Amino acid sequence: MAAFGAMGVREVRAGLAAKEFSAREVAEDALSRIKAVDPQIHAFLEVTEEAAYAQAAKVDEAIAAGRLAEMGPLAGVPVAFKDNMNMEGTHTTCSSRMLENYVSPYTATCVANTIAAGGIPLGKLNMDEFAFGSSTESSAFGITRNPWDLERVPGGSSGGSAAAVAAGLATITLGSDTGGSIRQPGSFCGIVAVKPTYGTVSRYGVVAFGSSLDQVGPFARSVEDAALALNALAGHDPLDCTSQDIRTDFTANLAEGAKGLKVGIVPAFMEAEGLDAEVRDKVAEAARQLEQLGAELVEVDLPNAQAAMSAYYVLGPCEAFSNLARFDSVRYGYCAEGHKDLGGQYEDSRATGFGPEARRRIMLGSYLLSAGVYEKYYYPAQQVRTLITQDYVRAYEKVDVILAPVSPRTAFKFGEISDPTTMYLSDMFTISINIAGNGGMNMPVGLGAESGMPVGVQLISPQFKDENMLRAAAALETVYGPAPVAPAFCPER
Repeated sequence: MAAFGAMGVREVRAGLAAKEFSAREVAEDALSRIKAVDPQIHAFLEVTEEAAYAQAAKVDEAIAAGRLAEMGPLAGVPVAFKDNMNMEGTHTTCSSRMLENYVSPYTATCVANTIAAGGIPLGKLNMDEFAFGSSTESSAFGITRNPWDLERVPGGSSGGSAAAVAAGLATITLGSDTGGSIRQPGSFCGIVAVKPTYGTVSRYGVVAFGSSLDQVGPFARSVEDAALALNALAGHDPLDCTSQDIRTDFTANLAEGAKGLKVGIVPAFMEAEGLDAEVRDKVAEAARQLEQLGAELVEVDLPNAQAAMSAYYVLGPCEAFSNLARFDSVRYGYCAEGHKDLGGQYEDSRATGFGPEARRRIMLGSYLLSAGVYEKYYYPAQQVRTLITQDYVRAYEKVDVILAPVSPRTAFKFGEISDPTTMYLSDMFTISINIAGNGGMNMPVGLGAESGMPVGVQLISPQFKDENMLRAAAALETVYGPAPVAPAFCPER
């Protein structure tokens, strides 16, 4: 049987079209790999075997009728979803005890679009609780391990989504990114990871962390696969007023190369305190590669970017506090028993149902929105947001795309970072992009000289010009190649 775990979208579709294998065989292989491999990694929280076989049957029927092209760009491709995305009939837990028994009565638009594009749904993926974290260590249902080194974290909060692709358990997975939660695990696991411009993909049916910051995007092992996934995901959704009418073919300019591109370099990012030398070297190397491919390197200044972290940890907790208020043990969520009054039930249920990081952010958000504090912190944070957005607008008057680090370091070992503030610094290079609403992505560029772990570079595009970063990433891919499946889990070809 073909090694489907290492195949990309184009290979799967070509094999199906040539009738070298069936969609049923693809589904069987993917599900058997999950059963055999995932106990070592713990990327999946729930496997949707029935839904996978049902979708495979539809694809095979279309092939038999000569209608494969009508099935969509992901026909027959194994896909999976972060567990903050509703899928009817599945548990949507957000990796929290608060939602341990919650079964989705409806399907998120991003999930529906992926399945409508022909994707074979394999299941739901582990994450940091309610997307609060950078390591997937805060999941109430156990850690996810990095397929490149099982003693290291996969990043977060979309750690399960990244690990599943890196281990060859799925071809495409979806994650959500509020301050780096797609790009950082993509870097740690050595795969392509795209956070499109805010509004490109509908957020309807995705459990919210920070509604003005969250965006859904794909993980893949090649730039083309990620672009094909974006083609399926992007577009206006009448159920989400922030979604935009996107009609871009994200694959259209992937072959144009870097010649003529103006690539911005931010000196302050490259000189930032805490940036490991092996990461800095890889970013500098990627810049040289782009220059050799015909791009022009231009220094740009983002003078207010250093304030992004401060603004984010005001805006994010405030929005999280509001979004998590619905989990009150009456309408949604875990209900502690033995209380005679709603007040005691409410307090005990939330204290027990939420983990430490969720409680920390709820308390911080509650304080920041309180009388007398709101004006002191929330208003200035919104003003900083405007300044950061304006900085990016000015930068893009000079360049087409910006190249930067994703994370200050490669994947760290479990338990290595216990201080919350140090953990928050994992997103020091990614947060400003969410603040401004720009598109950003991780492009893997090999292994670090010291750690031997994957290193990624961040490509940042102007709003609604995500094709710029995909073009630059595709140019780099001609040098570094598509992302491989982690060696320990690579199926024989």
